[in-house]
Amino acid sequence: MILYIIRHGEPDYSTGALTEKGWLQAEAVGKRMSKLKVNKIFASPILRAQQTAEPACRMLGLEKQTEEWSHEIGDERLTSFPDGKMKSISFVQNTYFRQNGNIDLPFERAYECDGIKQSEMKKAVDYIEKNGNDFLERLGYKEESGVYRILNANSDRVALFCHAAFARAWVSVLLHIPLHIMWSGFDYDYTGVTVIEFENNENGITAPKCLGYSDLSHLYAEGLDASVNDISQM
Repeated sequence: MILYIIRHGEPDYSTGALTEKGWLQAEAVGKRMSKLKVNKIFASPILRAQQTAEPACRMLGLEKQTEEWSHEIGDERLTSFPDGKMKSISFVQNTYFRQNGNIDLPFERAYECDGIKQSEMKKAVDYIEKNGNDFLERLGYKEESGVYRILNANSDRVALFCHAAFARAWVSVLLHIPLHIMWSGFDYDYTGVTVIEFENNENGITAPKCLGYSDLSHLYAEGLDASVNDISQM
């Protein structure tokens, strides 16, 4: 199985809907999903993700299914670090996640990192991990102590249209990358496509493998430039 984790297109955050440019981005990534012959499409319940999925659904003749758990992370990502003002952890200068020994914190201790420990990100990530595992089990792959038992070996190509902070948190879980390393070193642009493979190994056990992160080749193929991220919203 191949899983495509796709951020929504550029939105007008005041209305929640895609901008004109966002619709062009959605058409471009839809064309990419069509060429890849995606056969299952899921989307966050939030409008900007729902709209981004629409061109792919139209081109492939598929109905999208809404996954409530894949909504954007809310107040849990707010932190008062380092200036006492409440803001998304995405507004924290990324050097704080690495300095003073933070870079060496292992996966389980990532929530001790400056900037993250002043937030409730652990609550958000635990929610995403639990529901993400349930989602993958429905698709045929059951998480068991770091690997995945293949319940239904398949060659499905599955697209999930979602959000930047959500996607970074889920990729952190899937690939066992400490959360503060994801936030210090991995960004996610509008309609960025992350490709995760679950290989159908003969022994019945698999593990997620990243084949590409926040890839934007579909935009360049259509003559579109990458957007400037607005990490205040995501």
